[in-house]
Amino acid sequence: MRGLIFTGNGRSQLEEFPDPVPGPGDAVVEIRASGLCGSDIRRYLGPDRSDTIIGHEPSGVVVGLGAGQPPGLAVGDRVIVHHYAGCGVCEMCAQGYEQACSTGHVTYGKTGHGSHADYMVVPARQLVHLPEELSFEEGAAISCGTGTAWSGLKKMNVSGADTVAVFGQGPVGLSGTIAAKAMGARVIAVDVVPERLALASRLGADHIVHGGETDPVEAILDITGGSGVAASLETSGHPAARSQVLRSLRMFGRSCYVGVGEPATIDFNFDVIRKSATIYGSWTFTRAEMIEIARFVVETKVALADMITHRFSLDEAPQAYQLFAAATTGKCMIVED
Repeated sequence: MRGLIFTGNGRSQLEEFPDPVPGPGDAVVEIRASGLCGSDIRRYLGPDRSDTIIGHEPSGVVVGLGAGQPPGLAVGDRVIVHHYAGCGVCEMCAQGYEQACSTGHVTYGKTGHGSHADYMVVPARQLVHLPEELSFEEGAAISCGTGTAWSGLKKMNVSGADTVAVFGQGPVGLSGTIAAKAMGARVIAVDVVPERLALASRLGADHIVHGGETDPVEAILDITGGSGVAASLETSGHPAARSQVLRSLRMFGRSCYVGVGEPATIDFNFDVIRKSATIYGSWTFTRAEMIEIARFVVETKVALADMITHRFSLDEAPQAYQLFAAATTGKCMIVED
């Protein structure tokens, strides 16, 4: 089978790998859609070669099952893949949070072969059924970026009573904008890329703020009549944005950090203590939450497909990363019939 690897310094290539064979408890998934995630760009641009197949946003069809499978999963099922695997029995794994396994975990696309390939093999317990109402592309989006944004908003209990600022309008931030709107909130989208701000506006953002042209905190205070937002979601990982999400909060505001990046300076006296602010961190989500996210998308009719701006075949995956690394697109997706 074909699989994409990073060869260093902004280059990638397809190579041949053996077709995966399921062991006991495993499932082989034929990949139908595999999303590109901003968390991979640092590795893509870095100097090191990776011999592990890239891609951690998988959706596809079960084509093989190993021995010892529980009922409820069959060849031909449409599935989303939770892209971590731990021991399966510790406290964190029992909660479906295998990325925090006490004995260590595999991250597919990083320490285990991922989804920019024809097939991948994973423990069958990492699969959840993809609702018939959703496309494989929507399932792939849910499996990381969209799910990450949703989980952060859920922690803050976002509702129609809130004005929410979403910092960063890459695929995770755009997902946050769409999901917050579906939860009923008024949304302020913040970024420094005009193309992404324009897309956020088309996807329903009530206000957009160009952080390269104006101070986002001042703009948010102006939009909210000086009070600040009830909740803010930080998706970019940029040090300045990490400070601004707190500075833009109103009294008793909530903020959630999901973007991985560099350390930031925070004024805890003024922006946390005196505001009685609540701060959440959020590292993706559990398998159970992935089911809930898919149900949320179906029931609220979230337009995830509108966030996907570019589609590529697996053969075109190297060109996909070249474009995605420029950071001007919406969601990019590798799609196979």
